[in-house]
Amino acid sequence: MEASASTTLVVVGEEATSAIHALEGFANVRAATLSDASDVEVARWSASSDAPYFVHDHDPLAHVAAAWVEFFDDQSTYGVLELEIERAVEAAERHVIAVPDYYVVLHPEDLPATWKHWWLGVLASASPTRVIPWPDADESLARLLRRLPTGRAWPEVESWLPGVMGAVPDLVGLPEDLRRSA
Repeated sequence: MEASASTTLVVVGEEATSAIHALEGFANVRAATLSDASDVEVARWSASSDAPYFVHDHDPLAHVAAAWVEFFDDQSTYGVLELEIERAVEAAERHVIAVPDYYVVLHPEDLPATWKHWWLGVLASASPTRVIPWPDADESLARLLRRLPTGRAWPEVESWLPGVMGAVPDLVGLPEDLRRSA
């Protein structure tokens, strides 16, 4: 997979489609709903984009996220989570998937608790400025594009993703001494 020249944002939440469509008229943005596309198709779209921003709704870690949430909601097993993490790490190593530059989480206050811990805990602990809670999908994401935070890029997937197996809701992101006392 060729690296994208665009800054890539993945928009997640109930209103992701309408938020993405609101960006379609901007010349510097390539916006598309790709939630049903394969990782390979998304990689092709991304590599072919010459716009400064590529905004879509295809999360390359969606299977890991779902497995993590289902495990902690007692709907799945540890083995499923382990398998999904293994698959994602292998795909990242083969350059089939890449974590987007930013995740934009719409209406995070409305998310079920475990999903909130995934987006604002597990992912944000890997790269805090790269997960952006966005409180209002009705407000165009164009404003966000003009003021994206800077900060360290995502570490390599294989260096942090295996650690999410031990990331416990309510404790993820807390300093070690607070986790031990909890």
